Amino acid sequence: MVKTTLVDELIEDKNIDQTIIKSFYLKDDLSSDIFNKDGNSYMMIESIRNKLLNVASVFIDYLGIDFFVYDVILTGSLANYNWCEYSDVDLHILLNFNEIGNSETNTPKYMAIIKEFFSSKKDNWNRTHNIKVKKYDVEIYVQDIDEKHVSSGVFSVLNNKWLVEPTPGKQGIDDDLILTKGEEYISTIDDLIKKDDDGVDVTTDIDNLKKKLKKFRQSGLESGGEFSYENLTFKLLRRNGYIGKLIDLKRSIIDKKLSVTQ
Repeated sequence: MVKTTLVDELIEDKNIDQTIIKSFYLKDDLSSDIFNKDGNSYMMIESIRNKLLNVASVFIDYLGIDFFVYDVILTGSLANYNWCEYSDVDLHILLNFNEIGNSETNTPKYMAIIKEFFSSKKDNWNRTHNIKVKKYDVEIYVQDIDEKHVSSGVFSVLNNKWLVEPTPGKQGIDDDLILTKGEEYISTIDDLIKKDDDGVDVTTDIDNLKKKLKKFRQSGLESGGEFSYENLTFKLLRRNGYIGKLIDLKRSIIDKKLSVTQ
């Protein structure tokens, strides 16, 4: 049996990250699992559309409150030319959060509670369900109609039409820049995990890093869109499991603080 060294693991991890980065490259066509080509455009396969509408309907029932659904949209890489094996079916339910309350209740604090309610329900649904369309996981998100959403591909599943039709073409991606920046964050997260193992309270460091990552990604989306190196670096960290490691670390620390062991 060949013993795996730390150097071997680092080389393997780097090769995996390089493979993930290559998955960001644009394809010549949209996914044939989701869309049929119709002339120079694409339309969603009807059986897929019906299935997604069914998923949305069951999720809406699960929410347990009445509201008007403005749209059900497919966004993300599967609505674009950068789909790949890591893609999710990003299904967004569009609501008007202001319509859930009234003029007296819709204070900033109330709206924050509404947003947290939808976020918690969405997280619990995605965590406890394993719904797939072909080989892709279905991820549901509740989106306020006033929420800014940056995407160059948005398909209305409800109305069966493109809201933002993606454009094929060559998109320059700086592999080295994404990999270098990704390795910086990977090193930081690994260091936080080690400190926690050594008994150091890294709660504040985790919160600061999460804020930094959010700001880093948002700045990229606003300045360069979904193909900005900031957004692609964030996707690298999500696809190689490091965003998950950061979330799990915070959850583990909270659980330990709330537990009585002696």
